[in-house]
Formats: sequence, C-alpha cells, structure tokens
Amino acid sequence: MTSPLATPGVPRRVEVIAVEGIGEVRPGDDVAGLLQDAGLRDGDIVVVTSKIVSKAEGRVRQAPDRIQAIEDESERVVARRGDTVISQTRHGFVMAAAGVDASNTEPGTVLLLPEDPDASAERIRKGLPARTGVIVSDTFGRPWRNGLTDVAIGVAGMRPLDDFRGSSDGYGNALNATVTALADEIAGAAELVKGKLSGVPVAIVRGLAHLVTDDAGPGVRPLVRAADDDLFRFGSRDVVFARRTIREFADRPVDGDAVRRAVAAGIAAPAPHHTTPWRFVLVESPETRTKLLDAMRDAWIEDLRGDGFTEQSIAKRVKRGDVLRKAPYLVVPCLVMEGSHTYRDERRNASEREMFIVATGAGVENFLIQLAVEGLGSAWVSSTMFCRPVVREVLDLPGSWDPMGCVAVGHAAAPPRDRAPRDPADFIVTR
Repeated sequence: MTSPLATPGVPRRVEVIAVEGIGEVRPGDDVAGLLQDAGLRDGDIVVVTSKIVSKAEGRVRQAPDRIQAIEDESERVVARRGDTVISQTRHGFVMAAAGVDASNTEPGTVLLLPEDPDASAERIRKGLPARTGVIVSDTFGRPWRNGLTDVAIGVAGMRPLDDFRGSSDGYGNALNATVTALADEIAGAAELVKGKLSGVPVAIVRGLAHLVTDDAGPGVRPLVRAADDDLFRFGSRDVVFARRTIREFADRPVDGDAVRRAVAAGIAAPAPHHTTPWRFVLVESPETRTKLLDAMRDAWIEDLRGDGFTEQSIAKRVKRGDVLRKAPYLVVPCLVMEGSHTYRDERRNASEREMFIVATGAGVENFLIQLAVEGLGSAWVSSTMFCRPVVREVLDLPGSWDPMGCVAVGHAAAPPRDRAPRDPADFIVTR
C-alpha cells in the first residue's frame, strides 16, 4: 500500500504479508515457535488472530456450555436481542457474546478470549527472533456500521495510539480530539490477508518500525475507553439499573444543562388524561438552597419535638438531611393536579389523585435514570413532602404545587455499591 502524498512522520510504503503454513494449533503449542521461520525483520509488527492464541493457551470449552461460557466471560450484559448478546468482558471489551466464538474450532467446542491478551502478546514478542511489535487481534462489530473488522485486544512492543491533541493541522486548526488507534488500524489491515476462511492466522505488517518499542509498552489499555468517558456505556439492558442512590458527592460542579436534559426525560413519562402533572424546581442559587434547607430543618425539628423526641434523638435524625446539604445541586419535583377530574364521591376523587401521584413518580424515576445516563448521581429524599407550606413559601411556588421530595444531584464521590440481589419471582403473582 503506497500513499500518493508524503506526510511528515508517515511512511510512504507499508506492506502486509500473510504468514502461511502454520497449520492447526493445539493446546500447549508455542505460538512464537511457530513463527521462527516466518522471515521476520527488526521493526516488523506481527498480528496474530486471538483464536490460535486461545487454542495454544487451552481456552477451549465444549459447545453445550456456550451460554454459560458467555455468562462467565461477561462482566455485564450491555444489550440483548433474541440470541444476540452484547456484553462487556472482564478485560473491558464490549463485544458480541463476550468473545466466545464457535468458528475456526473443532465441532462441539467454542473458544474463549485469552485470559490476558496483553500478556499473551508479550510472551509471543519475547519468543520471536527479531525486534518486533505484536498485536493479538479479534473481530468486532461497530456501532452504527454494518460489517465486522479486526481490532487489537492485546498489544506488546509498540505504541498503540498516536495522540495529536494540542497540535495543529496544515491549516493551523487546533486538534482537540484527534487520537489515532494505531493498533486497531494495523489489526484491520492485517485481516485483509488473513480472513476467516483463508486458514492464515498471522500477518506481518512491515514499514512501521517507528512504532516498535524496546519494552512491552502500555498494552491495549489506552485503547479501551473508560466507562466515565463513554457516552454510550449503558446498553438498553443497563439503563434502568444505572440509577443508584448516591449519598456522598465529589466537589465538582453540576452542569445545569445536563439536569435540564434529565427533566426532558422526566416529562416523557405517562400521565392520566393527557395531562402534564410534573414541575421541577431547580435550586441553583446557593443562598436559596441554604434558606430552603434551614427552613425544612426547623420544621422537622418542630415536628419531632411535638412527637416527644429527646434533643439527642432529634439531632441524630436531623443529621440524615446532610445528604441534601452536601449535594452541589438540588431539584424539587412537584405534583400539579391541572386537568384532573372531579367526582361526586371521595372514593373516586382519592383514586384520581393517586393516579396523578403515580404519574409524578414515573416522571421522577425517568428524571433519576437520565441523571445517571448523564453521569450524575442522585438521591431522592422525601423531606419536602412533610413541610409543603414551608417549601412553597421559601421557593415562592403556587399553592397548587405539591413538593414530592427533594433530589440531591452531583458527581458520585466513589463508585456505588452493588445492589443486593433480588429475585423477580419474589415480586410476581400469576393468576
């Protein structure tokens, strides 16, 4: 492959060479030993399909266990449609079936990904007779694109990325987001001479010696986007479960636009009679927040004293409100009954209000889930429901608005704890 234009730092010519004659790889085989006569030169990059690495490392399982194998290899299921499962592996890769593959293996068996692809690449590199880089590749699908391509799942002895951020292009434009996935580009190029049906599991890429390093290098990790930086980290299966109650927040400001996007999700909830029973009060002023929380605290203390609690017990209970005081941002969801029906009996009037309360709860749940999608933590605290007149007065709200709790919003100070497992069968009654 030859580029018609010469760009500084970019080679004029890159060759991709198939390594033929390797034959069937068995558990215990030395992959590097199989490449001793491949004609390697210093500066070459060797791309090895993960299947032969898995075979050599004994990562083979009987096919009847495929479903269990996918579950075992999955850190989380991102999406599922019919028999198709997209999951995140323990390595951090998001891919079909956690990389469990039934192709190019003996009938009745499936292949698992190498346990540690970077370590596999480094073992191969150390065993080769030349100073080379090594990529272990596997086939991935891509969001929004049809077709598959090979990418790097293990890297050793080469620079996996080129980071151009902070530099300028030929027109003087600043490059703010340009990071080139070199190892993935090379893996894809190598697949052009390998392919699933050719029986060629290894290719040599020649002409990129400037990427080869003397040590193992950082491996594949720089290519795996961190969950906090991944705008699409939640698959359809994950979204609802992404919401967790967060009670400790980092000292980081909250993007008000992100909160407003969460409100847009909240008002997409179902409601009776085609009404819009939700209102969201965004408490963005520090002075207003302090005034609101002080007034709510005073009302709470007055109620507790009236109930006969000791001052020590009152202080302990009031401390529970610290989650709101320490949160960088507060939202007060409110219920409005505009558009509700009035009946001649209290039974139906009570049911009408309950319908609107359920709709408000649905709106708040939508709001909380979207906050999680935006990377924000939240805690829905019921405090405002116990002192609605106070909240209305401090926030200058209409008398028809019923505050339905207060939502603390912020960036989680630490990853949320896993939920205690719940069996849906415990909550289902079939008739």
